[in-house]
Amino acid sequence: MQSETKQKTLPFFGIPRMLPYIRPYRLNIVIMVTLGILSSLIDSIYPLFNRHIINHNLAEQTGDTLMLLTVLYLVILLFQIFTNYQSAYLCSKLELWVNRDLRNASFSHLQTLTFDYFNRNSVGYIHARVISDSGKIGEMFSWRLMDLIWSGSYVVCVILVMLLTNLRLALSILLLVPVAVVLVTFFRRRLIEQNRHIRELNSTITSDFNEGITGIRAIKTLAVEERMNADFHAHTQEMQGASIRAARTSTLIGTSIAFLSSAALALVLGRGGQLTMEQIMELGTLSVFMSYAISIMDPLQNCINVLTALTTIQVNIERFTRLMDTESSVVDSPEVIRRYGDTFHPKKENWEPLAGDVEFRDVTFQYPDGDEPVLEHFSLNVRQGESVAIVGETGAGKSTLVNLVCRFYEPTSGQVLIDGRDARLRSQLWLHSHIGYVLQTPHLFSGTVRDNLRYGRPDATDEEIWEALRLVSADLIVARMEKDLDSDVGEGGSQLSTGERQLLSFARAILADPRILVLDEATSSVDTVTEKAIQNAIKAVTAGRTSFMIAHRLSTIVDATTILAVRDGRIVEQGTHASLMRRHGYYWELFTRQYADAAIEMASSGSGKGAEA
Repeated sequence: MQSETKQKTLPFFGIPRMLPYIRPYRLNIVIMVTLGILSSLIDSIYPLFNRHIINHNLAEQTGDTLMLLTVLYLVILLFQIFTNYQSAYLCSKLELWVNRDLRNASFSHLQTLTFDYFNRNSVGYIHARVISDSGKIGEMFSWRLMDLIWSGSYVVCVILVMLLTNLRLALSILLLVPVAVVLVTFFRRRLIEQNRHIRELNSTITSDFNEGITGIRAIKTLAVEERMNADFHAHTQEMQGASIRAARTSTLIGTSIAFLSSAALALVLGRGGQLTMEQIMELGTLSVFMSYAISIMDPLQNCINVLTALTTIQVNIERFTRLMDTESSVVDSPEVIRRYGDTFHPKKENWEPLAGDVEFRDVTFQYPDGDEPVLEHFSLNVRQGESVAIVGETGAGKSTLVNLVCRFYEPTSGQVLIDGRDARLRSQLWLHSHIGYVLQTPHLFSGTVRDNLRYGRPDATDEEIWEALRLVSADLIVARMEKDLDSDVGEGGSQLSTGERQLLSFARAILADPRILVLDEATSSVDTVTEKAIQNAIKAVTAGRTSFMIAHRLSTIVDATTILAVRDGRIVEQGTHASLMRRHGYYWELFTRQYADAAIEMASSGSGKGAEA
């Protein structure tokens, strides 16, 4: 579920906040606007050709200027085709440019944010900010802007020509303009509310559809197909009704405009026809007014639509700017950036080598949304090559120390020192490039096995990749695949089992040759045989490296230099396996309970086999 900080409504529809993304294309916009005005001017003068032909050529039965008018008409028509083509081309380019820049900016900014932002905001919410909002903003400043320019300038040109041609008849037609504005505005508000409801329903349907696919195993094992089907049908039925209501409102808008156009035409025919019969106005002028009466209402509606859309787009702009204004809870100081560079412009020539000493010096830490400290005045010195195991029940807060070591969070007070220096005195990227992290839930990127293993080290050779795979006993898995290293792992590693994905993510971390290795319950998703192979690999890989292991299976961490037992978000015990077992405290309870559970499971398995026999 997303969480948003409240923000005041941006002034001027939020357009000033978009200027940095639009300013590079100001020449493109100036040309676009100019072409739009020229196109509307040409559209507004076409009826004047008809007036001249009717009043001069037809009335006087002469063809002296007909050829000239025809050639001029064709030249203007060709020029208008050119302006329309260029306008559409420039609009397309501007939309794509702005979309690209907004998406690049938002994606790059997301890379600088820490885990707490992603914990507070769902993937769907973030995805909408990057894709949907930027797309609508790009459309607003291209096609919608061109609609407003063309429609607005056309309405102005037509009104000026009518006022200059016949003031009284022009004023009669213009009396309908306020009526059109009120009607369209009223129906547009209803349509916006209805479309907002449709978008909400569409999001619900998309979510249902996604859960119906990704959760298909749970659905079938729980036998809830009928319930899922009924819920989905109910939502689609509701969306159908809402869409029909929106279509009805949209039709009412079109019908109202058509009625007003007809009313304007009736005014022209009634009043203009009388003036023509009284020879106060020429027949060609009546023709001009008839054309304008029919054509002025649609551009007027376009202007209202665009101005209404600005209100909707303001929401997109506010959400986009809210993302861009979000500051990371962990930032490098200006001095550190000057020396070591930032995330996208590292100065690796200034990076010192990392040995692997980690020290917690009087550290107190409280999560930003927490009520009380998780750590208080905690101190621990971990030397290069030593291993720290963190154990506890699910949800006890075992990841806190690892998050501080990796500098995903900053201590509330105290210091975390890397090689004797405060971690804040060197860049985050420097630290992260020396850490290998194997997650409990492995994630592989779409692509080949080779591509995935090279993420941490792009210059790795195939021989080095195979060596890393052998260390974790994953070489046989890859060798069995159709194209070995060139085999596609599928989206998120979907072509592999959870255990296989875990082994490949382990090999990826090893290939990067980290000085600090973090294993977040890295063996929880593998079987006993595979776990044994990984344990042998861990002993080889962690030699000379500092390691932090968040462990569920306590048998895997008995050789750790230091074991930290975590309970309710606090470290309640600290020591070696032997010393903690002698204490008969919380760690002893966890260890003996796990072995008792394992013994019961083995006994049950054995009795089951006996019964079968």
